[in-house]
Amino acid sequence: MKHSDFELDTYLFFEGTAAYSYRLFGCHTVALANGKTAKRFTVYAPHATEVSVVGSFNGWDISKNNMEKLNDCGIWQAIIENASNNDLYKYAIRTKSGQILYKADPYAFRSQHRPETASVVWEIEHYDWTDQAYMEQRKRKDPYHSPMSIYEVHLGSWKLGKGLYELSTELVQYVKDMGYTHIELLPVSEFPLDDSWGYQVTGYYSITTRYGTPYDLKHFVNECHKHNIGVIADWVPAHFAKDEHGLRCFDGEPLYEHSNPRRSEQPQWGTTLFDFSKPAVRSFLLSNAIFLLKEFHIDGLRVDACSCMLYLDYGKKEGEYLPNQYGGRENLDAIDFLRTLAKTVGRECPSALLIAEESTAFPLVTMPPEHGGLGFNFKWNMGYMNDTLYYISMDSYFRKHHHDKLTFSMMYAFSENFILPFSHDEVVHGKRSLIEKMPGSYDEKFAQLRLLYMYQFAHPGKKLMFMGCEFGQFIEWDFRRSLDFFLLDYPRHREMKDFVRELNFVYRENTPFYAYDTSWEGFSWLIVGDKDRSLIAFMRHDKRKKIICVLNFTPVKYEKYKIEVPESLEAEVILHSNDVRFGGNLESTKYTVKSYEENDKHYIDLDIEGYSGIYLRVKQNRSAYD
Repeated sequence: MKHSDFELDTYLFFEGTAAYSYRLFGCHTVALANGKTAKRFTVYAPHATEVSVVGSFNGWDISKNNMEKLNDCGIWQAIIENASNNDLYKYAIRTKSGQILYKADPYAFRSQHRPETASVVWEIEHYDWTDQAYMEQRKRKDPYHSPMSIYEVHLGSWKLGKGLYELSTELVQYVKDMGYTHIELLPVSEFPLDDSWGYQVTGYYSITTRYGTPYDLKHFVNECHKHNIGVIADWVPAHFAKDEHGLRCFDGEPLYEHSNPRRSEQPQWGTTLFDFSKPAVRSFLLSNAIFLLKEFHIDGLRVDACSCMLYLDYGKKEGEYLPNQYGGRENLDAIDFLRTLAKTVGRECPSALLIAEESTAFPLVTMPPEHGGLGFNFKWNMGYMNDTLYYISMDSYFRKHHHDKLTFSMMYAFSENFILPFSHDEVVHGKRSLIEKMPGSYDEKFAQLRLLYMYQFAHPGKKLMFMGCEFGQFIEWDFRRSLDFFLLDYPRHREMKDFVRELNFVYRENTPFYAYDTSWEGFSWLIVGDKDRSLIAFMRHDKRKKIICVLNFTPVKYEKYKIEVPESLEAEVILHSNDVRFGGNLESTKYTVKSYEENDKHYIDLDIEGYSGIYLRVKQNRSAYD
């Protein structure tokens, strides 16, 4: 590294705006004056009195490779000629009290396989990307007016024992065949405890060895892009694991965390919170986001636990948190960090997406920072998810008393750019699988699950479905075992999978479902208040095309149900959840309805099966639309 580069990189690092600090810190190959190469190790440990590199190349001897302190700001460096790729290493850090801490490299590109904890000397290898056309197309794509149907995946349990390289064929082909537009991966950075699913990280720059190498992740993403599938990765900048080889008290004192436990402790999860007031922390995380987006061509980051970042009292009892300088509960430094994150990603990776998992009503999450927002592209709609699952889980007899749970989401549907998630969090810890939430008989469970998905795909907002939900897995998700693909030998599960595939393609092929996803311009109610029948109807539309959506949440069939429509029209059924192909009882669902006039208003009459949904595409009449 040139002296001028070092000065600029360190300046940006301590300013808290570095986007590429992983090029400064960690282990990198450097050229020596004699024509040979060596490994340069660089670490930030301002409270240390001594630091050395220990590893398999020096017998883990703390006296062999002492590091030099480069400046008063706490950057240490060593050049080691006999260190080679795949060698193991840690930093031996002597604290002010004289204790020796053995820490993994925060910027290591690879880590030992659990339960071992050393870092691995590893270069981010060259990869011959073939996704140039995809990446160019991504730059021109408008995500807000495009279809987005996300398949959320835990790589370790989709099919047990299969790594990223194998999944780059089998999983990618599955997702393509099912019609999803994106895969979302639960965290891919290194973590020590399987039970955390990757949400308690120790190696932010290490791709977890559970699934393969950094090369394998690049190959997986490249294969996704070859089939026009976007890749979203879960990212965890709110908190980190307390394991002794990790970031906590890295150099003997709080470095990545706040010095006051009321700011640094997250008792709900037993983890440590990042201190976003520190420039080094901000640079570490900003660079990590860019690292994933740039080095691996990831299309977007789903930022986990944003509420934990935004509120100082999140997951804490009264007296367990330290208020901000104005006495409030908002984490002002985290708010500023998220705005900086949005600006940095917008500058360095302008077509990449930022998605917030934010469970409160924090305002303007998806508004640009220059307009007072946080700058995310999308936000998970947790209100829609909670209300809808609460509603669909109750016996249909009682739904009429809770009709607002079905319709209230439209009161705020356009306050943010939303994704409608039925995620992994909804099918674990005793919450039951989606199909087990459905009341009634075996067949009624499948009928209502199809109905739920039709509501999700017709409701404004992008879509997300966790793996296994597409074929109605009955047991809760268990990361220790594969999905129950054997269920596809049974007709109802196979038919459910066929239905979700059909639903995905109907969604993607009909622009009214997504062209105006973020405004009332794309949605209008037809039936909103029929609580006694637990039935709703609405229209999705773009500038020229319209689709009528009718959903019946009771087991009762309603014959010649009368729906007022805005004009004279003729409409054809494009999807019926009660089609015999999908496990229903209707042999013929491809029919057309015509409106009729009554007292200067227009109506259609529909026979609506119990627990069924219908999409009808309005046939275009140019004279009516021009």
